[in-house]
Amino acid sequence: MAIAIMCSGGDSAGMNPAIKTFVDRALVLGEIPYLIYDGLEGIIDNQIKLATHEDVGGIVHKGGTILRSSRSKRFFEYAYREKAYQNLQDLEIDKVVVLGGDGSFRAFGQFYKDFGINFIGIPATIDNDIFGTDYCLGVDTALNVIRVAIDQIRDTASSFRRAFVVETMGRDCGYLALVSSVTSGAEVCIIPELSYDLESLGKRLQAEISEGRIYTLCIVSEGAKATNEIAKWIQDDVGMQARVTILGHTQRGGNPTVYDRLMAFKFARMAVDKLLASDQVHDVVVHKDSEFDFVSIEYINSGKYEIDPELLQLADRMVR
Repeated sequence: MAIAIMCSGGDSAGMNPAIKTFVDRALVLGEIPYLIYDGLEGIIDNQIKLATHEDVGGIVHKGGTILRSSRSKRFFEYAYREKAYQNLQDLEIDKVVVLGGDGSFRAFGQFYKDFGINFIGIPATIDNDIFGTDYCLGVDTALNVIRVAIDQIRDTASSFRRAFVVETMGRDCGYLALVSSVTSGAEVCIIPELSYDLESLGKRLQAEISEGRIYTLCIVSEGAKATNEIAKWIQDDVGMQARVTILGHTQRGGNPTVYDRLMAFKFARMAVDKLLASDQVHDVVVHKDSEFDFVSIEYINSGKYEIDPELLQLADRMVR
């Protein structure tokens, strides 16, 4: 039987290094590797190609994914999953590495229940919001993209004596905004996980302005749904001109950092070795408390990711 790899859901830097490692490792071990293009949609539409070293040469430094990705409503219908299964069967593929998030893992969990297709999930999302792992592939690169943007925004903020409200991605998780706020020295951090007191924040900022503060940085997670509210508050209540910058999908792009590349190599190698050593497996490889482990898809889906309380404490001064 053969082994395949695919990406699903949102792209993240580090996927390409993982894809290269997957192909290199499979070929070294004498296995037959396949590449699935266009995610879950690609399995249904039979966008599956035999992989060679040539396919993955020179991709480690590239952001995004050469396999492309998708979100698929069709895959959640049994008839389309059956079609996808037949496409894999025709190529004798019974083991798949899935780079994605919790939605992708749920989809493959159902695929495993229906047809017994073995898989290992690699957590890959800049949101860093998958239960059971401290780290998801791509988050380090996203944080560095945000860091560069905030450093550049600070230049113009200080030149014009303005406040800038910077919105980060992250869905309902405030990890990107929190870490970016702490490491950029922001004055305000607004995330879903923490309540904030605008009256207290306003008094503090006004006092600092009277003592010479000439600009303010406010980092807001998209999940807080408060970007425009915070900009209006700064302008109307704090008394400082405010501008909004929504970083958007720039956070998903860029060359993978050294850390994301190294973690991609480790994740992918462990995934391949686990798949080849197991007759029945539907696990996710995770990085928890600085150690790698495998946990079941049922465990991944059993809880909701929560940010480390110690990390949340670092934002105390930015919410009140």
